[in-house]
Amino acid sequence: MITRLDGGLSSPHGFLGRTGGVSGGLFASLNAGLGSGDDVAAVARNRSLARDALAPGTTLVTLRQVHSATVCLADDWGDGARPEGDALVTDRPGLLLGILTADCAPVLLEDGAAGVIGAAHAGWKGALAGVLEATVAAMARLGARPWRIRAAIGPCIARESYEVGPEFRARVLAARPGDARFFAIGPGGRPHFDLEGYCATRLAEAGVGEVQALGLDTLADRARFFSFRRATLAREPAYGRQLSGIALG
Repeated sequence: MITRLDGGLSSPHGFLGRTGGVSGGLFASLNAGLGSGDDVAAVARNRSLARDALAPGTTLVTLRQVHSATVCLADDWGDGARPEGDALVTDRPGLLLGILTADCAPVLLEDGAAGVIGAAHAGWKGALAGVLEATVAAMARLGARPWRIRAAIGPCIARESYEVGPEFRARVLAARPGDARFFAIGPGGRPHFDLEGYCATRLAEAGVGEVQALGLDTLADRARFFSFRRATLAREPAYGRQLSGIALG
């Protein structure tokens, strides 16, 4: 059974986990990642199931995600012609904007009054580069107003699980020295990073009127979520990706 987590937005949307699909092994079971190495037919079926769980009758649109700040105006380009980028915006009904994650933060946005939506893939690199601010700006070009935008941050790796190196901390603070508050020293004496809190703050600073965060840790909950970090620590050769999406009602 597919479990759809609600982000409190008025548009058809949701954050999906790893259950309810047809894939097996390391990809069990709702793996939506086209580049994951999973069986192509299984991934296609999973993406269809995911679309129907979020917004039946729509066309799922995703990207070749590259941890950038690039935002694309969504179109029905098909899976084989996905452009590179890490966020999507549209004012066009019938499209389901999809983001794939496995520890990075999926962020869904809407301005219901303007009829404009967005979806962003915010790993630390993309968030640091400004993908969230770029998404808000792209929505504004379609008629949205930042103060009317509501955003929801889905399951991602939590600070308790996200140990990083001193060079990571130095890179983040070189860009914005005040962001030291998103780091804490973990049990092993190394920094831990609060990706969810960092994304929420960047959204608020971009003028977003309301930001909600689900507070769910992808690494800690193997039964519910795929996790790149968990797979890496376990030396597993591959990992799945969960899908989050939003459409206009």
